[in-house]
Order: sequence, then C-alpha cells, then structure tokens
Amino acid sequence: MTAKLPAPVVLENDVVRLEPLALDHVPDLFAAGGGDDEVWRWLPTATPRSEADLGKVARGLIDDDRHVPLAVVLKESGRAVGWTTYCDVPGFDETVEIGWTWYGRAVWRTAVNTSCKLLLIDHAFGLGYNRVLLKTDVLNLRSQNAIKRIGGVHEGTLRRHRKRPDGTWRDTVCFGILDEEWPQHRARLNP
Repeated sequence: MTAKLPAPVVLENDVVRLEPLALDHVPDLFAAGGGDDEVWRWLPTATPRSEADLGKVARGLIDDDRHVPLAVVLKESGRAVGWTTYCDVPGFDETVEIGWTWYGRAVWRTAVNTSCKLLLIDHAFGLGYNRVLLKTDVLNLRSQNAIKRIGGVHEGTLRRHRKRPDGTWRDTVCFGILDEEWPQHRARLNP
C-alpha cells in the first residue's frame, strides 16, 4: 500500500494544539519568528521580512498538495508560535515525513517540539503508516540532536540534495522511526 497524506486535522495535548495552517495565523507567526534569520536559517526559503512575505510562504504550503501544514498553537496563550507539516515521500510505501518545521525562539528548548512530535508520530502510526521520516540540513546539529532524542535512527545522508536559499548546496541527513520502535521511545518521552 502506498500511503496517502493524512487529512488536515486538529491534534492537541496539554502543551500545544496543532490545527490546519490558515492565513489567520500569519500575524501570530510573524510575531513569533518572522524576520528572524536564525529561525529561518535551515528552511528552504528566504527569511520573510514582513507579514505579507510570511503570508506568501504560508499560502504556498497551504496550496501544495505534497504538504499538510499545521500551525503550532500554544495551549497556554492560544497564539501560533510556528508550523510543521506532514510531507509526501514519493517512492516509499507507508511512509510519511514530518518536516518544514519551525518555531519562534521563545519556545526553543521547551516542551513544544517534543509535544508536537508526540502528536504527529502517534497520529501517523494510528493511521497505519509504518515509518516516519525526518530530515534536516547536515549543518543543523540542534535539529539532528532533537530528532535523535525522540528516537530517530540515522538512515543516511543525501549529498547535494537541494540548494539552500543562499545558493549553496545542502546535504540532507535522514532519520527514520518505525512503528514497532515507537512505543519504547514514546514511553521514554512521555511516561
């Protein structure tokens, strides 16, 4: 079976609510991390310098049938602080990718990322996927460490995989989590 992307859905826990990305989220998102070069450093687009710029990027994801973009909304404040997506993985059966993820710096090193990944991975395996793929730039050590911490197994590096917004070539590090591995990792992350 070749898996299809999940339908847009609302997922929530005590920390975050993931909801389908909408242009209504853009003001909160821009306040959280728009214009911040460090937030956008590893993403496949230039740093948005205005709400309008960020709206164009969001609109592109919303309209792209290879992504299911979800706004990351803090339960505590009700404000969007980033986004994440399920991505299509052509050529792989029963696999979905979690990617195109960013969060404003105010929530770095908090429970937000782990909370999002718990929701996303639980949902993917609940839908019948057997593998979740996570990828990042070879230079993005912070992201690689976060992926390993949630149970991602290094599967390889795609050399000169894509160009960065600055025109340099990106090598992409690939990690996978299999459905039978997830319960052990999940228990460790959320006892």
